[in-house]
Amino acid sequence: MATYYSIPTVMTKAKETYALWFKILTDFPKAHRYNLGGKIEEYFLGMLENIFTAIYLPKEKKYLELGSAIVKLDGVKFFFQLAWENKCLSNERYAELSEKLNEVGRILGGWKKGLEKKTPSQQAKEEQPSCGTTSR
Repeated sequence: MATYYSIPTVMTKAKETYALWFKILTDFPKAHRYNLGGKIEEYFLGMLENIFTAIYLPKEKKYLELGSAIVKLDGVKFFFQLAWENKCLSNERYAELSEKLNEVGRILGGWKKGLEKKTPSQQAKEEQPSCGTTSR
């Protein structure tokens, strides 16, 4: 009997967004498909990997992995904008993918912010006096 589990919304949205990117990449001008398109692909796959990894990490390690996913997402957005500015894709495709990327970004940001609230910061730990000392 197979055990089924719920895939987090952020992973579902990120995969859907990647599927759209994958279709766009096939329409990329051949001269840019492997350099600029490849760079976007690299960042996209890195982001998906970071999200996947974060899902299975303990809470105290998720924060850094989510930070990496957000950095990769920002890279996707930057290079995607560069591709649009250089006429590698239509305004409609750019708007469609940008909207989906922004949605993934909101979800990742919310997840990271939620972890910040649940996990005491390192600074707060350092500010607490150690055993036997008092702060004056």
